Amino acid sequence: MIGQKGIPATSGGVERHVEELAKELTKIGHEVLVYARAWYTPKSVKNYQGIRVIHTAGINSKHLDAITHTFTATVNAIRQKPDVIHFHGVGPSLISWLPRLISPRIKVVATFHSMDRYQYKWGKIAKCFLSLGEKFICLFPHATITVSRGLYHYCLNQYHKLTTYIPNGVPVWDNEKHTDKLMPFHLTPQKYLLTVSRLIKGKGAHYLISAWKTIKAQNPTALEGLKLVIVGDGSENYLNELYAQANGDRDIVFTGNRQGDELKALFANTTLFIHPSENEGLPLSVLEAMSFAKPVLVSDIPGHQEIIHDSHFWFPTADVQSLANKITELINQPELLKSAGNANREIVAQHYSWKDIAEKTEKVYSRC
Repeated sequence: MIGQKGIPATSGGVERHVEELAKELTKIGHEVLVYARAWYTPKSVKNYQGIRVIHTAGINSKHLDAITHTFTATVNAIRQKPDVIHFHGVGPSLISWLPRLISPRIKVVATFHSMDRYQYKWGKIAKCFLSLGEKFICLFPHATITVSRGLYHYCLNQYHKLTTYIPNGVPVWDNEKHTDKLMPFHLTPQKYLLTVSRLIKGKGAHYLISAWKTIKAQNPTALEGLKLVIVGDGSENYLNELYAQANGDRDIVFTGNRQGDELKALFANTTLFIHPSENEGLPLSVLEAMSFAKPVLVSDIPGHQEIIHDSHFWFPTADVQSLANKITELINQPELLKSAGNANREIVAQHYSWKDIAEKTEKVYSRC
């Protein structure tokens, strides 16, 4: 596995995808090697739940980190003589031609996770390379996997590439609430709204804060007793923008990055999960909220509509007033929220099992 920052996953949808997929492939008898970057995974981690972790060098900068690490990881992987090299993401797939050239025996698979060139953080040159990565991910691997039906159709229409659709997965969690884990954040169960993501501009946390403030300005009692909880880390500049936007509002809680039981508790005890992102493949945080039987309010991008089918839980992307209206409407309908949460949990259980996803991925490897 090449392209992810490392394992175990502490943040990032691709990292969580790789971790869960690697664990399931290990369970069914495969030897799995996951490449890691030293700034993300400590060099002392050599084995994680039976998965080999290999560190290679890279240049830890915004524009060179992923591509340099992918290059050194690919060279190392070729020397390992594996059956399959699996690239994750369009950026890392810029190197997918290398094993095809040097070691034709190795099968090359790549997963198209999202259209990264639409992220705000990239300039024109980076976006050109990411656009090239889209072409490479459809051209050089023996097989390409897409995590959403939208990406499947995009590859077919844009690059005439027939890919294999295999979605992200998520565990279905038990009903343990871990309410004690909320105490450090001064939160009360069922008395807060939640968003979880990398805090970068394209994920839209600033729209959510604007909507929260809009509601308070237009209807001061509508959010009485509720808090807005924002989970995740991101670029310092964007975080500072969010802090300034919150402007000391004590009802807006920034928790930073959270994992394990703390993160489970935050999901398990929220009233409503909100994901205002502008661009997604198939967002893991939305699936995670669904697995906790939580209602989810999302922007109306294709990656969201693919998993949240009820239009009552969509709002027009980047439309702050519409988001504010939807929040106000939904928090006053507890029965609708409960039924939507139960339906979400059932969807996850039926269609997004990591065990099934690993078996489908194994079949892709076998038929390359």
